[in-house]
Amino acid sequence: MKHTAAILLLGLGALASLPAQAQSAAPNDAQIAAIVVAANTVDINAGKLAESKSKNKEVQAFAKQMVTDHSAVNKQATDLVKKLKVKPEENPTSKGLKEDGDATLQKLKKLDGAAFDKAYIDNEVTYHQTVLDAVDKTLIPSAKNDELKATLVKVRPAFVAHLEHARHIQATFK
Repeated sequence: MKHTAAILLLGLGALASLPAQAQSAAPNDAQIAAIVVAANTVDINAGKLAESKSKNKEVQAFAKQMVTDHSAVNKQATDLVKKLKVKPEENPTSKGLKEDGDATLQKLKKLDGAAFDKAYIDNEVTYHQTVLDAVDKTLIPSAKNDELKATLVKVRPAFVAHLEHARHIQATFK
């Protein structure tokens, strides 16, 4: 698998609030696990929608890759939390991810054609930059378990690759 551990997170509003949360109360490992699981599920859903709605071959291929990568990471994350005997703990960020993901899906469902493709890709670009910021500033520094921290470090290059890919597609819409 090219991006075995591709994406862990989604939800722009919830992720954007992570650095502020870190100043008051950094997420613990159980909360990070819930963030990871919620985010993967949200991006799988967005990718599946894009696979089915888009007529643009490049957008479809990107969406398919997001579904594949997020599914693989969801399995990896689930296996890791079971191994560590950590029960994901719902928190404002994980709940916000789900709410933001649902709202994004509702907005995207109302769009068609090039408007849909542009909105989906614009969201992916903004999302991946936000993810990189959250991983670097909050999630990696907050993770206490060495394996969890190592997993977050391992997936970071995939965030960069996906951001670059999404930006490349985005440039075709201008």
